[in-house]
Amino acid sequence: MRRVPIVSTVIVIAAVLTMIGLGVWQLERLQWKQSLLAHYTAAMADKAEAPFPSANTQEIEAVLFRHSSVNCRFTSEWNSISGRNANDQAGYVHVVLCGIEGNRTAYVQAGWTQGPQHPDWKGGPVSGLIAPYIGGTARLIADPPAPGFEASAKPDPNDIPNNHLAYAVQWFFFAGVALVIYTLALRKRWRERA
Repeated sequence: MRRVPIVSTVIVIAAVLTMIGLGVWQLERLQWKQSLLAHYTAAMADKAEAPFPSANTQEIEAVLFRHSSVNCRFTSEWNSISGRNANDQAGYVHVVLCGIEGNRTAYVQAGWTQGPQHPDWKGGPVSGLIAPYIGGTARLIADPPAPGFEASAKPDPNDIPNNHLAYAVQWFFFAGVALVIYTLALRKRWRERA
């Protein structure tokens, strides 16, 4: 008589259902991400300016990839990071913390240079696109660039990772493999007992 071990079967079924649930969750995340990327693409096409957001995460999400402008009253904390220019050449983009109206601050990507040294820009009016930045903050990518800089590459919503379909397939595959391995283990056990 072929007996199925109850405890190990329950554990395997629970693991398989969990993996299937994670796969379904990734498919839901895929739909959410596709909707978000479509929203960002539409935001780039909207020429109406949005106010530069505060540090509130929801406020930032609502205006990403929209046009905006700030008056950079003073600059501090320059950060030069690798980046590309409008002609897709490698070099450095330069982000500076600006003091803006309302006693607030804003990160401004002033522009691109070939090397890590940046021109001595002291601030002024800046317009451009709002893009994500480190730590869940936002930055204004200057377009046109600040004086002395070349234009940075425009942000592209399609650069945001969207690998949820691959994750979903992976979880479904793991569930299938777990079932196959458990079935083979049961068959081996039954053969040994026979």
